[in-house]
Amino acid sequence: MFDDEKQKKHRKSQYKRSGLAFSVLGAIIAVFLVTTVFQWKGISIHINTDQPTAQANELEIGETQESVTQAIDEASPAVVGISNIQNGSQGAEKAGTGSGVIYKKDGDKAFVATNHHVVENASELEVILSDGTKVNAELKGSDPLTDLAVLQIDSEHVQKVARLGEAKDVEVGQTAIAIGNPLGMEFAGSATKGIVSGLKRDIPVDINGDQQPDWQTEVIQTDAAINPGNSGGALINLQGEVIGINSMKIAKAEVEGIGFSIPMDVAKPVIEDLESKGQVERPYMGVSLQDVTQVPNQILQDELGLPEDVKGGVLVQGIEQGSPAQKAGIDRYDVITEIDGEEIKSLIDLRKYLYNEMDDGDTADLTVYRDGSPMNIKLTLTSQ
Repeated sequence: MFDDEKQKKHRKSQYKRSGLAFSVLGAIIAVFLVTTVFQWKGISIHINTDQPTAQANELEIGETQESVTQAIDEASPAVVGISNIQNGSQGAEKAGTGSGVIYKKDGDKAFVATNHHVVENASELEVILSDGTKVNAELKGSDPLTDLAVLQIDSEHVQKVARLGEAKDVEVGQTAIAIGNPLGMEFAGSATKGIVSGLKRDIPVDINGDQQPDWQTEVIQTDAAINPGNSGGALINLQGEVIGINSMKIAKAEVEGIGFSIPMDVAKPVIEDLESKGQVERPYMGVSLQDVTQVPNQILQDELGLPEDVKGGVLVQGIEQGSPAQKAGIDRYDVITEIDGEEIKSLIDLRKYLYNEMDDGDTADLTVYRDGSPMNIKLTLTSQ
């Protein structure tokens, strides 16, 4: 009898642990919050776990209280607050507060990197320097795909520019320190410490609000606390170098210590384009597309004649006049399944290939199904 009771208790304990495991998994695939007062809802998170994950409290080799303090002292003056001011029914109102990093000073100008969602829909932008000085900011450019933006301010009061680190030097388990303004400027310059928990995580991004992923942003995972208002702030190493731009966290009661930061090797080329051109130039086809998996099978097979063994691809819903797609002869309701021999299962696959592998002026060899039959189309890309 005693043994039976003991076994029941053991099984009950196992069920509890299993339930906890499923709760944590549910949190990972649940909605997440971007770290300003704004919410980014309705999209499941797929995390690439090819790289190892670490969670530990042990000190990094060479880490001391003095080294942490020195790193914070080195980077903090270059971390600023950003106020998003929007026109409302009562006039101009503060819509949200985030953070930013001064990464460049050039004569009478200085440049600040932050997140797209921090500055989105702003009618005015204000930067609050580490000493409390407030300066007006001009939006140089913003990129929803990578969630990055660049502001320009007067350099008169800028005393410090951040040192940017190299992605190749970032390792799982190293100390990571997040600096920003959680919950607004009342806690300006707050620092939290953790480690780099994972590298090369892929986080889906919903740009148009249809609750379908339009892109996957590569991020660093960290357990350093990232809270609302930290968005756009710095993730630094023990040398005080910025290794990432803080962007988001998973916000579920069951989850603790999973935040994300855009690595500098991803951020640098985007920031450079935004500063110099006001936008990121990417290869352009001139079509509106939808994943085949979002279209009912009856329409695919009965109306478009798509063979049953074609399980992926993107459906052409519309074509812009004068675009590369129109010039190449792509028609509405064509289904694109390959580009240069690479299988295209989704819109993200197509964008990744175009943006990472191709340039303005390159010719793409597309495999397209039209009225149920495959055909090849050569399309010469332009930039947008």
